[in-house]
Amino acid sequence: MGNPNVGKSALFSSLCGVYAEVSNYPGTTVDVTWGRMGPDQVVDTPGVYGLSDLSPEETITRRLLLEADVVVNVVSATRLDTDLFLTQQLADAGFRLVVAVNMMDEARTLGLAVDLKLLEALLGVPVVPVVAVRGEGIEELKGALDRARPGKTTPALEEWLAAAPPGEAGGRSGARERARLLLALEEAGGDGKPGRQTVYRWRRQHVDAVVARVVGDARRGASFGVRLGRWMVQPWTGLPLLGAALWLMYQMIGVFVAGTVVDFTEGTLMREGYEPLVRQLAGRLVAADSAAGRLLVGEFGLLTMTVTYLLGILLPLVVGFYLALSLLEDSGYLPRIAALADRVLVSLGLNGRAIIPMILGFGCVTMATITTRLLPTDRERRIAVFLLGLAIPCSAQLGVIVAILAGLGPQYAALYALVVVGVLAAVGMALDGILPGRASDLILELPPLRWPRPGNVLRKTVFRATAFLREAAGFFAAGALLLGALEVTGALARIQQALAPLVSGWLGLPAEASTAFVMGLVRRDFGAAGLYDLPLAPFQAVVALVTITLFVPCIASVMIIAKERGRLEGMVMWLATLVSAFTVGGMIRWLGAALGGRVPAVMVAFAGLVLVVAWGARAVGRQLKLQHAVEGKVPR
Repeated sequence: MGNPNVGKSALFSSLCGVYAEVSNYPGTTVDVTWGRMGPDQVVDTPGVYGLSDLSPEETITRRLLLEADVVVNVVSATRLDTDLFLTQQLADAGFRLVVAVNMMDEARTLGLAVDLKLLEALLGVPVVPVVAVRGEGIEELKGALDRARPGKTTPALEEWLAAAPPGEAGGRSGARERARLLLALEEAGGDGKPGRQTVYRWRRQHVDAVVARVVGDARRGASFGVRLGRWMVQPWTGLPLLGAALWLMYQMIGVFVAGTVVDFTEGTLMREGYEPLVRQLAGRLVAADSAAGRLLVGEFGLLTMTVTYLLGILLPLVVGFYLALSLLEDSGYLPRIAALADRVLVSLGLNGRAIIPMILGFGCVTMATITTRLLPTDRERRIAVFLLGLAIPCSAQLGVIVAILAGLGPQYAALYALVVVGVLAAVGMALDGILPGRASDLILELPPLRWPRPGNVLRKTVFRATAFLREAAGFFAAGALLLGALEVTGALARIQQALAPLVSGWLGLPAEASTAFVMGLVRRDFGAAGLYDLPLAPFQAVVALVTITLFVPCIASVMIIAKERGRLEGMVMWLATLVSAFTVGGMIRWLGAALGGRVPAVMVAFAGLVLVVAWGARAVGRQLKLQHAVEGKVPR
């Protein structure tokens, strides 16, 4: 265990040989990795900064610690002043420890000299230098496990424990270790006990003193990587660098993978190769036009659409996405992006980490929904998932939208952008005001910048992509069966007919546009493409594009939202996006009619409505929260 970004996962991989099972800890959405090293089970706990219960990761780590025989505490040689605080908490709690000092190579690059023998003497536990990504020091670490022992208690805390009456210190027998654990978990205080702030101060002073003795400078001056890392979090230099990074990500995922690679895997391999073959084989068993044949190999077939989506469309996107994410993680740039975006996203009820799923949503909303697991609280995950499903167009859909807008002129493109961004901002601010709680503080370690290790990036990418396919296959199969059943029974056509009056009467679009919205249920770009050949006036085109952008996510995203948020909440989000899309689309249509189609006037009027809705919702939310606080209620 250790702080985030200290190399725990790389060390876990080296100890166990390969990545092992990843599963959500029971009752949570927090991932825990399990593996084996000979006869022993190894657990890679979530990255945490302490042993309190301020986050789900810390709560789960505490539970796992109580079952552990030996704790391998991973710390970074480049930031011992931060990482050793957790080490000291573990020592105060009486756990049997081995400390693995990782990233020794980077410490040397940064000009840091670490006296490991003195550190071992001061901590009272074995200390082993490692470079996890290259496998250096792994055998020495395995050999040190048999020498694991409890570390030295924080001196001031030890003095209090020795002087405290038996009842307060927990007794003089085995119960004393329990008292130490309670103190380390910051649960003690009052009635003569030192309390959280006091214990924190004692521990902080002790760790600072240890670091001052064991860390020295080996050379003068900061490397270019250190200076570049500082530029990345300063607005004037960080924003242009972020823009360049986002452009490269978009070119990689949104253009190359979603365009070139998916065109080949979906079109050539699956549509032209796999699907004709599987239809031919299935035709020997069942008639293609029978109900069973349509469910198996029809337009929404279990053996056609499901397999094509998973392997032809999503697998390349998943691999591309996780490759980009692994590069950002391994280079140390990911936390810097979060730090730079934090101030803007706080107004939407999110913290800076949410910039990652928001960015990746422009490649594939399905993949971006999965990455909301990075967010620290359930409240933020709920907001992020809803905003992704509502207002972020995927790359395939965005390509069609841009093609349509290009023929309309810049003022209509500006109107479209204002509406979509305005809806994103208004809904985010409204949810921030209404939902209990607030955006969590962004607490991040900024690791040193480094060149990504190809082997480490590849292992992460393959492992995560494989885990996604295992998780998603069942959901996609269920979705295909549902759509197939609707199509076989004729319900899909009736839904299409039912939408026609709404599309024509409220949105002012041709009745044929209802087909595009039904196809948007299957894939977003199908829906947008369905509008491409319709004879639409410029203002009609903007109304149609706004509605199809805010329309319900494709079936792939719906399945993942249901998995991430639960069926009930997923259905509520689905219905909310459906209502929002037609409400906003109709609003733009009627504003245009009332203002004579003057685009600047419509933009001003819509911006005013957005501000009224957003600030009104925040005011209502503040009043509700104040009322709950006064009445002592916990809001649902």
